[in-house]
Amino acid sequence: MKRIKNNAAAESAGKRILIKGAVIISMDETVGNFEKGDILIEGRKIKAIGSNLESEDAAIINADGMIAIPGFVDAHRHAWQGSLRRLMPNVQNLTDYVSDIHFAFAKHYRPQDMYTGTLLNMISCIDSGITTVIDASHNARTAAHSESSIDALEDAGIRALYAPGKPLAGDWENHWPHDLERLQKERFQSKEQLVQLAMFSQPDRDNWKVARDLGLPIITEMLGIEMSNLLPAFQKEGLLGPDNIFNHVTGLTDKAWEIIRDSRVKVIIDPRSDAQYALEEGVFPYDRAIQNELKPALGTDLESAYGGDMFTEMRVAFSLQRAFGQNKRYNGASDSHHMTVKDILTSATINGAIVAGLEDVAGSLIPGKEADIVLLKADDLNIYPSLNAVGSVVHAADRSNVDTVIIGGRIMKAGGKLLGIDQEQLKALVNESIEYLFNAEGYQLDVFAEEYVPNSQNDGFWTAV
Repeated sequence: MKRIKNNAAAESAGKRILIKGAVIISMDETVGNFEKGDILIEGRKIKAIGSNLESEDAAIINADGMIAIPGFVDAHRHAWQGSLRRLMPNVQNLTDYVSDIHFAFAKHYRPQDMYTGTLLNMISCIDSGITTVIDASHNARTAAHSESSIDALEDAGIRALYAPGKPLAGDWENHWPHDLERLQKERFQSKEQLVQLAMFSQPDRDNWKVARDLGLPIITEMLGIEMSNLLPAFQKEGLLGPDNIFNHVTGLTDKAWEIIRDSRVKVIIDPRSDAQYALEEGVFPYDRAIQNELKPALGTDLESAYGGDMFTEMRVAFSLQRAFGQNKRYNGASDSHHMTVKDILTSATINGAIVAGLEDVAGSLIPGKEADIVLLKADDLNIYPSLNAVGSVVHAADRSNVDTVIIGGRIMKAGGKLLGIDQEQLKALVNESIEYLFNAEGYQLDVFAEEYVPNSQNDGFWTAV
């Protein structure tokens, strides 16, 4: 299988780097923010943050006119679907998505398709300022599929929590979850690695025991009354704790929220996917999380319907939350929380790191933490003049403003250009994968398709017209 390794990380690894003159948003109250400050990086870590820092042997990054932020943390993404981007932009519910993707294309995935989709997804993440991802890889059909996904994460050079899961349809090797022990021994021997291991599983006592015996975080998509009703028994049996990570958490009962809070379960909200895929009430529960004194992280979920950048996710979250609040006030109810731009940036950075169990290394700019840093060009016309730094990041910035991306002290993007990756080779891999998957499923692409109609030849699959 052809692999494409990002050599940018190797080229800058271990070097001293001094970022000079940036507006610094640290996301840490102790460090604070700097209207004009410097960040010194030694090896993988932040050595110092302050004003007028000096280092004779450091490579200088002139960050005048730039905003420095912690790298974004996408706490919920299914990276293996990267090659199927926007295949169904108008999909209206979860059933159609599962039919079109899991009961169709997913069944044909080879290990190299897992690699290609994941690599494309992760390189795109880096390009848009996402430095950490929780990858819920729920198409681990064979051990080779898992290996290929891990290869892609490592070759991209991104920080990730890799969580393989059981496919929803089709034949598979039935190697999971017991293969997690092998993966842990063979691929995840050090906590210093950028990629770490987790489990993706729906509520299942046996699966969760395997994860806990291995000391792995457990990622679960939790939503609706039916799943809410499972939680009292799980709590009584002592099966819920801070190693549980719940995605979506929409449509849950009051009792379920109490249990999540009391059990210190971590939660991820998904503003776009809850609405796009008609999940329960379709409303992401930021308010419910805050009311229960939780720290919600932000996830993009998947790219088969829409784009996967964190700038868009933040803006959608902010606007929807403000709309929900105004609607409550208009109808005579109280609005318990007025979301601010700092709130949403917190969910997109440090809260995501906390959920992933990586708060000691990522999510904020603190001396001693790993140097996961993004520099945004604040003098670009879509941002300039930047009269409020956090407001510019949340309300105005986009991928084009991402000048520099550093992950663990390694420069992955500089001067607005991705480093160390042959994009033409990557596109060639993607094109081959798409051609194979479409042929295997008998799918005829229509790039102007607006809706899907049943295809009786394909056992529930929906083809474009």
